[in-house]
Amino acid sequence: MANPVSHTTTQDLHNVIDNTVTRTRPLPGCARFTMCMDECYPGLFVGSGVAANNKAYLKKMGITHVVNTAEGTGFTMVDIDKAFYADVGIRYLGFRLLDLPTTKIDQYFETAAQFIDDALKSGGKVLVNCFMGLSRSATVACAFLMLRRNMGAVAAMTELCKNRPIQPNDGFLSQLAHLDNRLRAE
Repeated sequence: MANPVSHTTTQDLHNVIDNTVTRTRPLPGCARFTMCMDECYPGLFVGSGVAANNKAYLKKMGITHVVNTAEGTGFTMVDIDKAFYADVGIRYLGFRLLDLPTTKIDQYFETAAQFIDDALKSGGKVLVNCFMGLSRSATVACAFLMLRRNMGAVAAMTELCKNRPIQPNDGFLSQLAHLDNRLRAE
């Protein structure tokens, strides 16, 4: 009897988060809780709004592109936009997403994945940020790895967790599991 095809679940992704040991390797010149970003895959950094707001540090680290998944003003939002980076030549993509399980973050997966992929192919380095660098940014980075580096959700989440403590909300994990199941079915 053939084994049924297994499907990725939100619990599978929670297990990765709960059971993966994160390596702590602060970046050069990085005060851990003030300049919070980590290289989670070659050229792909995940970080906080504090890191995204420090243009001098981003330039020092070679960041050429920023994906702000928390664009806007207000609590848990990061008030930066394309104009903010104009003077330092950093390319920008922003999405106004709330860190809520009901937010449909998956509608931005393809756009963000293409932006990140184009940046990396041109030799650039990308920071994907949200307010704390734990949920929205990690979700978009994971989707990139799935869509452009052909990783399954568990492998992509493991790659991120090895390099940064992350905590996407249940709704985001569910959307990543759905993406994984769709990609495997194709």
